[in-house]
Amino acid sequence: MERYDLVYQLYDEYDTGTLGEYQAFVDVFPAVDSRVALEHWQDANEELERRKNEIRADFAAGETFAEIASRASRDQAFTALDLEAKYGRAVNVLVLDVDETLRSAGGTDNEIPRDTLHVLTEFHEAGVPIVICTGQTLENVKGFAIQGLGSEIVHSGELSIVYEAGTGVFTPGHGEATKQLLYEELDETIRDVFDDIRSRVLPEAPGDLRRGCHLQGNEFNVTMKPNYETGSSKARETIDTALVYLIDLLADAVGTHLGDDIESEETLVDWTRAFYAAQDPEIRAVLESEGGYPDLDADELPGTLESVLERIDVAYYEADAAEIGSLELNKVVGVERSLDVLGVDDPFSLVMGDSKSDLRVMRWVDENDAGISAAPEHASQDTLEHVLETDELVFDRGKSVDVLRTVYALNRLARLG
Repeated sequence: MERYDLVYQLYDEYDTGTLGEYQAFVDVFPAVDSRVALEHWQDANEELERRKNEIRADFAAGETFAEIASRASRDQAFTALDLEAKYGRAVNVLVLDVDETLRSAGGTDNEIPRDTLHVLTEFHEAGVPIVICTGQTLENVKGFAIQGLGSEIVHSGELSIVYEAGTGVFTPGHGEATKQLLYEELDETIRDVFDDIRSRVLPEAPGDLRRGCHLQGNEFNVTMKPNYETGSSKARETIDTALVYLIDLLADAVGTHLGDDIESEETLVDWTRAFYAAQDPEIRAVLESEGGYPDLDADELPGTLESVLERIDVAYYEADAAEIGSLELNKVVGVERSLDVLGVDDPFSLVMGDSKSDLRVMRWVDENDAGISAAPEHASQDTLEHVLETDELVFDRGKSVDVLRTVYALNRLARLG
């Protein structure tokens, strides 16, 4: 019988909804010192196994179908079938953004849900390495990773952290390769520009901006964050102002370290604004709204200036952050280094993310037939469009577990050969 027919039979003839509820209860039941509660958990576990045993007895690949039925919804199971038919292989590494992907300020109270964490532990137990790929600082990521997944998983040698959007990689348990500061591999001019910006960014900021934002504690990138709730009107106003300020500060720093005369400081600022406005329509919109959009053609940018700016990234995250980073150091570079340290030679990854920095990784796996991509429904427009054009793995805010369960089912099906 065809697999599609078997899955139809599975979800038509068995009460998979109740089965899934028992599985979810058993998986995430909190550790409590209560005899009554523990007896309730034991009863649920016995009923779960009884229902699974019915499926195990009725299907040739009963263990596989019992696990799929208990952990994936009907839609997730059929999506997994489609993915298995299309790619013919299992996902062998997870590449996961955190903020607004695994967790969401608007959907999960900015905590990674327990069901998501549990599924991640199941992938780990199945030997699938996890790459946490984020713009956050290393210390922040280590903290919630250990709290959520446990020190044993974080230090197992099968988990890697790409932090600050690719400026560093931390893979515990790998000796000299454990921590790699990729920014130290940049040439001196670029590092000098960043050192200059970092030393001046807050001391020279206008008073209102200095009081309204703070620097994220990065090792290399310069990231300005609002002192207001992310997404609020005050946060948006602050970050829009911060973006223009960072671009102008970058222009001054580049001019200082180039040592070339480019007509005037004002012209240097205008050319830099024009360059980044041409790179990103969101940046252009902010410059226009702030009255700072220059009447210059970016195609006529002086070559010496362009040779530096084309290596430096300015990123705008509406009402969340304004950032300067290196285009030579991005999440793709970090992920490649992580996979090398983890020994994943032939990756077929699940990439989950919501931003333009995640989109670079998604495009990389697509171009290299190295995986599939998923995004929340509130992801950036370009990211969402890419996901819809590939495998349409879009999930609701705070429900990253839905895609993880789909991929869990895919991996189970792929084992059948």
